[in-house]
This record gives sequence, structure tokens and C-alpha cells, in this order.
Amino acid sequence: MDIQLAEANAAALGRETEWFRQILDLRMKSYFEQQGIAAPDPVAPDLTGDPSVYAQIIRHYNMNTAERLVLQLAILPHIRPQLLDLFYIKNSTYDRGFTEFGGIKGQQHGGFLPTGETAAFLTACNNLTLRFQLMQMFGPDHFFAKHQILKLVTAHADEPLLSGALQMTPEYLSYFTLGTAHKPDHNPNFPAKRIETGLGWEDLVLDTHTMSEVEEIRTWVEHGNTLMKEWGMERKIKAGYRGLFYGPPGTGKSLTACLLGKTFQMDVYRIDLSMVVSKYIGETEKNLAGVFDQAANKNWILFFDEADALFGKRTNTSSSNDRYANQEVAYLLQRIEDFPGLVILATNLKANIDEAFGRRFQSMIYFPVPGPEQRLRLWQQAFPANVDYEEKLSLEDIAKKYEMSGGSIINVTRYSCLAALKRNSETILLKDVMTGIRKEFGKEGKTV
Repeated sequence: MDIQLAEANAAALGRETEWFRQILDLRMKSYFEQQGIAAPDPVAPDLTGDPSVYAQIIRHYNMNTAERLVLQLAILPHIRPQLLDLFYIKNSTYDRGFTEFGGIKGQQHGGFLPTGETAAFLTACNNLTLRFQLMQMFGPDHFFAKHQILKLVTAHADEPLLSGALQMTPEYLSYFTLGTAHKPDHNPNFPAKRIETGLGWEDLVLDTHTMSEVEEIRTWVEHGNTLMKEWGMERKIKAGYRGLFYGPPGTGKSLTACLLGKTFQMDVYRIDLSMVVSKYIGETEKNLAGVFDQAANKNWILFFDEADALFGKRTNTSSSNDRYANQEVAYLLQRIEDFPGLVILATNLKANIDEAFGRRFQSMIYFPVPGPEQRLRLWQQAFPANVDYEEKLSLEDIAKKYEMSGGSIINVTRYSCLAALKRNSETILLKDVMTGIRKEFGKEGKTV
């Protein structure tokens, strides 16, 4: 958390919530006293030059009074819920709350949770024209929905639009309070995990051809926006970039995705396919759609590891389930095509990926098992700088003789270093390295 940004947001929101309180008091007095001529609304705080993220977003969208009131209504349950307690006034005639005030009761939250009706009371009162304008504010073309700032969540599709709960997205709640982007945690509603690395490009050992293809992706991430916007290519080509990484495990596919994110300060989210793929019709589509909905308008890289589990070859339509599964995969592929950012699919075997998908990828990069020269670099980089090697241990010989991926080499290094520590030594022994190699080969059913 950036303390200065948080303090600036707190100051701006303090002024804004005080303005909201004055508006709410005025609405309540006007409603219950039935004044013939309503007093003028207090003027919204002037946020010109205010450095807070909250003020910057208000200025960026040039929000009018009604939009700022709705925004405040959505954020208040999180920062000053007591300001909404006025809406708990009971209608003595019907021994219930006022329909005009809207609101719902949360499962754990003890305060008043606003709905679209609450927003209508504040911004439209009994003016139908203003009410209709408010309904447009919750439509798909308004920036509230387009940029996922806030939304109305209706429990039942056949109930009135404005009866839906007014909710602010976690992304913008984080911007308005902490001043930084929200980084969602892995959970049943978000089956993805943010991954990162402490390594650099110098630690990624690839052959020249593979590295040159990775450079193409780096070039797109760096210059793609210029290509689309300034060079006018957005009218001719789809936004976003889709890449397929294929090759044996441990050859650098995940590390490459992490390094792309690290270089360009983009969060990398690995999709947990075990939580996405479901045997129930429609559930896989729903689970993955949730990831893409949250990723919209964010500078994320979506990384699908073992992607053949989700995007494998489609089956012959011998049953209704097969036909639905194919329709589902086609829908998911369309979501990937429409995603404006970088999507990377990784698989151990390219042959497992449906050939029809190939046309949708801008690049298909093979990550081979490293050759002897690459393996020597991996062995040299894997061991700590402070260790010594037994005289009969030659990394050059090991690299030439044993074909292994970078991931397997790291596993052998870990085993050998732990064996040295167990002996209270800083010397790596050949026998420990060989034991580690046998263990790795045994995983694949091979022998040394």
C-alpha cells in the first residue's frame, strides 16, 4: 500500500462523504416534510488538482452530480456504513421499510446495503425522466459497466432492474481506498493464481530460435498499443495477442510468461484448470467466463498451463453431450479471441491441441529439451556461487551425458545441496548428483 496515495484518497473521500451526507439529509427532509419548493443541492467538492486516485478517476470520466452520488452510495458500505443508517426508518403505515429507499440486508454486514432504488431516491426522487436516465447509468454502454467500476446485481432475472444490489468492484474499491490495483486471491469464484519470479532473462536458457520467437511477443507487448492506436491497425486486426507454448515439462514455458509480466509490470495469472473444467454441462464455460470478466480492462497476462485439458481436440458429435462440449469450447475460444491482452496457452504436446485453434495464435513457440551447451549453462547457474565441487565431478560431462530439462536440473541441484548441508559441507559430491539424476529419470520411467 502506498501511504501517500491512501492518505490523499482519505482526504478526498472525507470531503465527498460530507457532501453526500448533506444531500441525504436534504432528501430526507424534503421527503418527510413534503416541502413545496426543494432547497438547492449543496455543490459537490471541487477536485481540481486533487492528487488522490479517487479525484483522478472522477476527473477522467468527467462525472456529473448523479454519477458521483451513485459512486458514493456504492463505496459508503465499505468506508462509512453508518451514514446509510437513515434508511432504516420504518414506514409505520405498513410496518415495514420504505419501498422508495430500497436496500437489502447482508448475511454478515449489519448495516444498510443500497440498491438501485436507493440511488433513484437520491438522484431522481419522483421524476420519471431522471429515473429513466438512472437506469441508463446501469446499462452496458455506460462507463460504470464498460470499465467495471460498479454494477447492479439482481438476485432474480424477473425482478425490477433497480431492485438489484449496488456493488462496487474490488478493483475500483482498491483504487479509491489504497490507491493501488486489486490483486484477487485464488478462490472458487476466481480459479486463477498470480505467479511471479525472482529470476531475470539471463536465467532463461533457450536456443537461439526459441528466444527470437519470444522476442516477437516482447515486441508486441512493448509496441502493440502504438500499432493499434497510432498506426490505425485496430480497424484491421483483432486486439490482443495469443501465443501457444509447447514442449516437455521444465523447459521454460512458465518462466517465460513470468518474465514477460515482470519486464512490463503486468500481473501474470495462471488459470487453475482443475477448478475450471467441470463434468457438468455449462459449468466450465461459467467458471472461465468469470476469469475473463475480472480480467477485462486490466493489464494482465492470462496463462493456461496444460491447456490441452481445456482446448484439446474436439470430439465427434456422437451424442448431445459431445455437441454441447464442442459448443462450449468454441465459446471459450471466442472469449480468448476477444480478450484485448496477452493470452498464453502452454501444453506438453502440440498434437493435443485442436488444429482449428492454430489459426487463432499469433505465435506457436516450441520449447525443446536443452542441448548440451544449454544444459551446461543451466547446471552452472543452478548451483549456489559459494559451493565447491568434488574433484571427480565435472558439470561438462554431466551436461553432455544426461539429457534433462531445466526443471529437472533444478530438482537435482536442490537434492545435492540438501545432501551437502546434511553433511555440514559446502562441497557437492558426484554421488549425490547421480542419485538426484536417477530420481528424476525414475519419474519418467527411465534408468541411468
